[in-house]
Amino acid sequence: MQPDLSFTIRLMTPQDFDAVHALWMTIHGFGIRSLDDSREGVERFLRRNPTTSMVAELHGEIIGAILCGHDGRRGCLYHVCVAEGYRCHGVGQKMVLACLEALKAEHIHKVNLIAYKSNAVGNRFWQGMGWTFKEDVNYYECVLNAENVTTFNP
Repeated sequence: MQPDLSFTIRLMTPQDFDAVHALWMTIHGFGIRSLDDSREGVERFLRRNPTTSMVAELHGEIIGAILCGHDGRRGCLYHVCVAEGYRCHGVGQKMVLACLEALKAEHIHKVNLIAYKSNAVGNRFWQGMGWTFKEDVNYYECVLNAENVTTFNP
């Protein structure tokens, strides 16, 4: 049976945290950071970026979410996810386009994201959206708080 496709895209608010977190927990292989992805961490992110993160909602249920923000120079997408039963129906694409429009409105001209090599679904999605895979850069990270541990959903 085809899922109902009459979803809406809207700004994510702090009140969405419980539903967004519940969605994250259903996504196979999804990495959640203990501090950054806590209620406090997400609320801090949304305060800093109040007009760029999006959710997809269907009959009051959040079926997709993107944390999106910028530093004044470059935008970044984090935790792009769609509930498994609603994938391949334009939900992710419409959320991404809404985020990109929000970034353009804030005069951001370039957007980056990280997709784990093991995330075959995500990598196919980004390639299908026409995003450029960069082979000429290395990604580095410096952990400033060892308590901000990433755990991956089974």
